[in-house]
Amino acid sequence: MTQSPERVILLDDDGNPSGVARKDEVHHEATPLHLAFSCHVRDDDGRLLLTRRALTKRAWPGTWTNAFCGHPAPFEAIPDAVQRRAQEELGLRIADVELELPDFRYRAVDASGIVENEICPVYTARAVGEPELNPAEVMDVRWVSPEDLAAALTAAPWAFSPWLVLQAQQLSATAGTIHAAAWRSVA
Repeated sequence: MTQSPERVILLDDDGNPSGVARKDEVHHEATPLHLAFSCHVRDDDGRLLLTRRALTKRAWPGTWTNAFCGHPAPFEAIPDAVQRRAQEELGLRIADVELELPDFRYRAVDASGIVENEICPVYTARAVGEPELNPAEVMDVRWVSPEDLAAALTAAPWAFSPWLVLQAQQLSATAGTIHAAAWRSVA
């Protein structure tokens, strides 16, 4: 059975759905605004999961980032897409999925010129088990303390995805919530 190409939801400047496009045709030098999501995963010890993007990724290959990101399919609830993507990218079951930054939006340009232009709600979750990497997506993972991540983001922000750097700053500012407590020392 042939799998149909992944599709993304295009958005107008106000964040309203305005159409659908193939993911492989959307990410380029003039990427239109589209809907995505990002998830930060912690373990039972409060450590955060960092992943290193596969070298075959079109944008930010080999870059360290948060646990995973993705795009909801048309008519797919974002929490369902978060669960799906955790399995696809990391072979990981997650629990306690919480929306932390509902209005996160960013635009960033990769060294190759590819643009990410997303409204990207940010979630946190707890890992159930250990990741089993999909090598097409992830080449390495590390569990790190929030303090070590904060030090690394301060010392070398260029070594991380731009969305991780921005999200860490905003998550640390909202760390009053129980699920974002691991971010108190970040940024």
